[in-house]
Amino acid sequence: MQRAALPPSDRSSTDRFSMPAPASAFTRRRFATLLSGVAAMSPFVVRAQDAGRPLRIIVPWPAGGGVDTFARVIQAPLSAQLGQTILIDNIGGGSGRVGTQTASRAQPDGNTVLLANDTLAATEALPIPGTASVRSAFTPVTLAASAPQGVFTHPRSGLKTLADYVAAAKARPGALNVGIPGIASSQHLTSELLLRAAGNATVAHVPYRGGGPLIQDLIAGNIDAGVVTFAAAAQQAAAGQLIALGVTTAARAVAFPTVPTAAETVAPGFVQTTWMGVLAPKGTPDTTRARFHTALLAVLKDPAVINRLQTLGFDAVGLDGPDFAKLFEQTITTFAGIAAERGINAES
Repeated sequence: MQRAALPPSDRSSTDRFSMPAPASAFTRRRFATLLSGVAAMSPFVVRAQDAGRPLRIIVPWPAGGGVDTFARVIQAPLSAQLGQTILIDNIGGGSGRVGTQTASRAQPDGNTVLLANDTLAATEALPIPGTASVRSAFTPVTLAASAPQGVFTHPRSGLKTLADYVAAAKARPGALNVGIPGIASSQHLTSELLLRAAGNATVAHVPYRGGGPLIQDLIAGNIDAGVVTFAAAAQQAAAGQLIALGVTTAARAVAFPTVPTAAETVAPGFVQTTWMGVLAPKGTPDTTRARFHTALLAVLKDPAVINRLQTLGFDAVGLDGPDFAKLFEQTITTFAGIAAERGINAES
């Protein structure tokens, strides 16, 4: 079994589904190609909620990661759509498990939802005894966005390209320290999928509580590289603090056209796109979920939001709950397979 190295600056830290990335910001047809028989979006009308009660969106990662970045983009326009104050509650730890478990215990009254990425599928594929099953604790509401995972390094590492990264991993198996937002996170499993596709290279994965702490350690040079949702480190790469070596989507990110894909450099045909979605505690009324979905869908169609998301490397999607559930199941299958092959479990 491959053991993950301990992070140099956070020794206590613990912090996908293969689908083609949309070519434009709101292209459900690309997802329909993947999922035969995709049903039409439910035409519910948004109704006002109690403006006196804030909506709590639990993000199971610390501030500064990809999911948190997405949450901050949609916070104000979604609040306007719902007529309700929105609070972003970052609860990191355990590869997203701590925040997810907190959300699972919330009252199903529509005032608490979980915004998470495909690491949810990893936690379902690799369960820890005593923790609630995502399937049994939540109902999918909206698959909101997709994004590439990115491989990043710092300018002093000597790595200039994804080919350099793979070559170094092959030349010194297990010597490269590569940060990930938690053991068995989607980034961890995506990294393993990429290393396998590039010729079974091996690195030492270093777990963090989330993308934010990882990025700070990478900038400081405490690790050699990191795999995070591209949006989490895009600004640091643009500022020259980090180097983006490659992305995992089928096509280059619209906002970062100079960053090559893994498929065109080290792993022909490789595609691994991360997703972000909203889930409600099981028992939340259908009408309440539909109201939220309709409001979020309106936000994701807003040209200003689309543009902002694209500049960060996201593509707005907007699949409804049933189609989100299908993607979730497919992601579980993908992650369970690579975890079994590489000897990874939630407590590795």
